Amino acid sequence: MSATRITVRGESPYDVVIGTGVLAELPGLLGEGVRTVAVVHPATLPEISRPVCGALEGAGYDVVSLPVPDGEAAKSVEVAAQLWSAFGRYGISRSDAVVGVGGGATTDLAGFVAGTWLRGVKVVLVPTTLLAMVDAAVGGKNGIDTPEGKNLVGTFLPPAGVLCDLATLPSMPRDDYVAGLAEIIKGGFIADPTILMLVEDDPAAATTPEGEHTRALIERKIQVKADVVGADLREAGLREILNYGHTLAHAIERAEHYQIRHGEAVAIGMVYAAELSKLAGRADLVERTRTILTSVGLPTSYRKDAWPELRDHMRLDKKNRGAKQRFVVLDGLAKPGRLEDPPEELLEAAYREVAR
Repeated sequence: MSATRITVRGESPYDVVIGTGVLAELPGLLGEGVRTVAVVHPATLPEISRPVCGALEGAGYDVVSLPVPDGEAAKSVEVAAQLWSAFGRYGISRSDAVVGVGGGATTDLAGFVAGTWLRGVKVVLVPTTLLAMVDAAVGGKNGIDTPEGKNLVGTFLPPAGVLCDLATLPSMPRDDYVAGLAEIIKGGFIADPTILMLVEDDPAAATTPEGEHTRALIERKIQVKADVVGADLREAGLREILNYGHTLAHAIERAEHYQIRHGEAVAIGMVYAAELSKLAGRADLVERTRTILTSVGLPTSYRKDAWPELRDHMRLDKKNRGAKQRFVVLDGLAKPGRLEDPPEELLEAAYREVAR
């Protein structure tokens, strides 16, 4: 099947290329004038960076391989500073480029250092996990973590392009692949109910890269995100809907010291958001949320005694305005809304349902 191109519109439009064996598309995404390419990739997974470096070298670029820690450990000020120093040593100029290869943490880091080096150099992202393909690498929002929270330091820099080679997915550990489904399912609840129908049609097939609907699920979720971020790059309004389920999810990640998979935290967070929607007199999609997440093996509850700690973490959520807490809820299927400054008893009551 040929490659699919989804254009993310806005002030700096770019394409997301989706297909199997599509590395030949990479030079075209880099565009004209690039001489040196710094490839940022996880040190523990050289097998995912070698084909990318080879494709770039074959196209005539000078390639600098820059390994970083795997997973969330890469998203720190210390790792970013090491990359900035490497860019200086190798003479990365404004006419050069960065390519980020790996999961969402790596593409977040690559986008951040590219956006801050020389006030912004070109970056192309090559996500190699399901979560990174359908979420982290698309949208131009890049960030690193601090002790106070996740993604609190970051930039808005649309990439020059995103290359999703589906050939990398079969090598993913099953639990990691399933965790990526949470973001796809989120897209179904906030914008595209067909996604939910495809998962519900055959939940077992949804949990494998070889599933009948796999490519359709990936392309539909990317289209959802492209539509949203193309209209609102800097999260001034519409883009907040992509944070459905994330307020509690980020709090859980911090409580777990980022040892829980992002998608697993998002799954629990979506149940919380569904419970909050129901208790606030909005939509009641709790049962469907729990059923579809359970059908693919995602968690739907969290420990009862965690609420005080989670509540403290939630106060640092990026959607908050001043002292007012804001939550993305559902007014109906594919009808996201906002709940501003809900009473404490409502927030706690929703969590009791999650912990039940």
